[in-house]
Amino acid sequence: MKLSFHLRYKTVWGETLHAVLYRAHATASERKINIPLSTQDGENWSGEIQILLKQPAELAYHYELRRGARVLRREWQSVPRSLYADPAAGHYLLQDQWRALPEESWLYSSAVTDVFRRREAHLASPLKLFTRTLILRAQTPRPGPGQTLFVCGGAPELGGWDPQKALPMSEGEFNEWSLSLDADALSYPLEYKFIIRVKDETLWEEGPNRLLYAPEIKNGEVWVQDDLRPRFTDPAPLRAAGAVIPVFSLRSEDGWGAGDFGDLEKLTDWAVRTGQRVIQILPINDTTLTRTWQDSYPYNAVSVYAFHPLYADVRRLPAADAKTAKRFEAERKKLNALPQIDYEAALRLKLERLQHAFAQEGKRVLASPEFRRFYLENEHWLPAYAMFCVLRDRYQTADFSAWPQHSFFSRGEMANFCAPYSPDYDEVCFWYYVQYILHAQLLAAVKRAREKGIILKGDIPIGISPHSVEAWTEKELFCLDAQAGAPPDDFSATGQNWGFPTYNWDVMARDGYRWWVRRFTHMARYFDAYRIDHVLGFFRIWEIPSHSVQGLLGQFSPALPMDAQEIESFGLPFKPEYLRPYISEQILFEKFGDLAKEVKKHYLAPAAQQGLYDLLPSYDTQRKIQAAFAGKTDEKSLHLQNGLYALASNVLFVPDRKDASKYHPRISALSDAAFRALSQPEKEAFTRLYNEYFFRRHNQFWKDEAMKKLPALTQATRLLACAEDLGMIPDCVPDVLKELQMLSLEIQRMPKRLGDTFADAAHYPYLSVATPSTHDMSVLRGWWKETPALTRRFWNEVLGSLGEAPAEADGKTCEKILNQHLQSPAMLALISFQDWTSMDEKLRAKDPEAERINVPANPRHYWRYRMPMTLEKLLQEDAFNAKIRGMIENAKR
Repeated sequence: MKLSFHLRYKTVWGETLHAVLYRAHATASERKINIPLSTQDGENWSGEIQILLKQPAELAYHYELRRGARVLRREWQSVPRSLYADPAAGHYLLQDQWRALPEESWLYSSAVTDVFRRREAHLASPLKLFTRTLILRAQTPRPGPGQTLFVCGGAPELGGWDPQKALPMSEGEFNEWSLSLDADALSYPLEYKFIIRVKDETLWEEGPNRLLYAPEIKNGEVWVQDDLRPRFTDPAPLRAAGAVIPVFSLRSEDGWGAGDFGDLEKLTDWAVRTGQRVIQILPINDTTLTRTWQDSYPYNAVSVYAFHPLYADVRRLPAADAKTAKRFEAERKKLNALPQIDYEAALRLKLERLQHAFAQEGKRVLASPEFRRFYLENEHWLPAYAMFCVLRDRYQTADFSAWPQHSFFSRGEMANFCAPYSPDYDEVCFWYYVQYILHAQLLAAVKRAREKGIILKGDIPIGISPHSVEAWTEKELFCLDAQAGAPPDDFSATGQNWGFPTYNWDVMARDGYRWWVRRFTHMARYFDAYRIDHVLGFFRIWEIPSHSVQGLLGQFSPALPMDAQEIESFGLPFKPEYLRPYISEQILFEKFGDLAKEVKKHYLAPAAQQGLYDLLPSYDTQRKIQAAFAGKTDEKSLHLQNGLYALASNVLFVPDRKDASKYHPRISALSDAAFRALSQPEKEAFTRLYNEYFFRRHNQFWKDEAMKKLPALTQATRLLACAEDLGMIPDCVPDVLKELQMLSLEIQRMPKRLGDTFADAAHYPYLSVATPSTHDMSVLRGWWKETPALTRRFWNEVLGSLGEAPAEADGKTCEKILNQHLQSPAMLALISFQDWTSMDEKLRAKDPEAERINVPANPRHYWRYRMPMTLEKLLQEDAFNAKIRGMIENAKR
């Protein structure tokens, strides 16, 4: 059988097009056939291949643009090209168009096809073949559940423009429709349109009639006219509401002190009862580094694949003997009664229960075909993770560089360590068992949610722990000598230092960002939508030197640093002193007051310039200062430590991490003493330089960086992509999100338009998520109390109320604010659980601060919020639940 490929695509000199052919639904490791295409004019490309088929087979293929061996661009593949090839046909002539991201690509997401507008998946089936066969292939997501796409045309064979006589198409992949026609029975040119029949109504595609002239087909050949994309008007765009809550915050009557995957099923029942259609959770990756409360931070993953043992629903494990069960039950009741999570005790208890279950059923479970399938699908990470866990517990540290053995990862050593003959095999198998149990339980929760019409939205953290499985096994992918974070913003005046290594994007690009594609593919097994944590990191990340504790001395990476000559072109003579902390008597008095004398005596030395000081070598970095004050928590020590941090960061420029002869202006320098010490002309020159660097210089550069990465990642799956685009947002970000059709995040108190005090919910973009607060903020009621002057403006200008704003946001006020989000045009209105309950003064906590999940300014915050009532009691709150349902129905969500 011969396959001939024909594609129209305009290229430039040096670029080539290739078709890549493989078995449909092939795994990443299966063989793929590369078929180079040729052209005479740089625009019309063709190529062919002979294949041997003894029986019909479903094939798939896509096109790639290359320059040499480097892939410049791939087609959109969320819905793959498929071809049911029948050896009865001697030749398939494939007439294709380049598949770019389709308009309304979100309608191809699994959130829509598997949940919101659920249609049953169709298996590819052979199309009828004729002596000469014409196949029309169209892609459109518009037919709803139970509906079909039809072809209606002027020829009698196509119904003579009578919709009731139109020919139905068959659906293969989601939203991909095919119709086989006898080319000898048609009249040319063929004039036709695509239609959808909805009861007594016919929806015609927009635009002029389509024309197809007689194709050149020989006997035994099949002409496939592909990539027809009809457009239909949709009078009711998809809009939905939902709740946001971490899994650990869920509480049930028979819980074990922290929420688990079993509780997600009860939360699904509440979502159904209230008319919500989305449940968003925080990351659920394993974060076990120390087994202390400091591991409660869910964004500090020790594995980008493994789930946290804390989320195991141990109620579903085999029953323990009476004596053991009684002991577990006593401890369970004690932990479950606590108002907040005791992370250490809850994790310890669950791990003990899992160990007990493993002793009971571990061998049987690991011998099951279900586990073998799970193992084979996850073999690329599971053995390394299990080995890591064994060694972490054995050596009492996750810092693999401190391990006496295996500090450097070796696949050969891993194979021996995890082999059945290894003395470590039983410990390895325990972690296999734990991950399998978590996998099975989450899949059960997902299945129930989908059946109920609820999508689960996950969260992909931007970073990994420097002491993680991936940092141990794939260290070449990370810059382990740098720290990721965020520049100063509304969350933290000194920036945020997350402590994660940054990514070595150059290395990741070599294999098409396979590491990221695997992460997203893994996520797609369990979720239908996801939040990309800190999407700005794909444009540029805030990279902080390892000697810094705070974020002020960071620099964007990648970026375009300045050399001394360019700095001077702005009118600012470059001086090496600009790289050193500027410490004067005035600054010491401002920072330390009566302690200034003590600071000069113990921490400073006179500088070469009269009246200025240098930090002593023992204190000349923030890490050294941190070490000097380790364990000191009294008020004076904290004041001295923070003041010395401020001195260490009081510079005008920071050297580039890769090229010490180039520099970056220090973020927020315009408000610091080093800037105030400049002359007026120097201030004006530095301000021009600063504004050029931070607000204009990088826009196209960062857009290009994002477009290298994000298309490959967001199009690797059919997940609905939602970006967390908060913070210091480059001008190019909205354009990229719009081009890739990713949902932005819109928050009233964090407007994105310069000069606005509040964002206008009535004018949010459709492709967005509207929410009044996130886990990194105070809840709605907490924000109301934080800044009374701002609250009054909101009360008057946004809510349209007169006079003074109340000191506390009562239930009615909160209801008004939530209604603004529900009524907004945003596709998704996702409300934190705490903000939902803010409407009910009986259900909400007395102190809104108790409802806060995280304080970004505190890197050692304890994540331990729990919902105050159980899910069982929440389901019985009929009036509250009816109010939510009514609000959502009124907003037509």
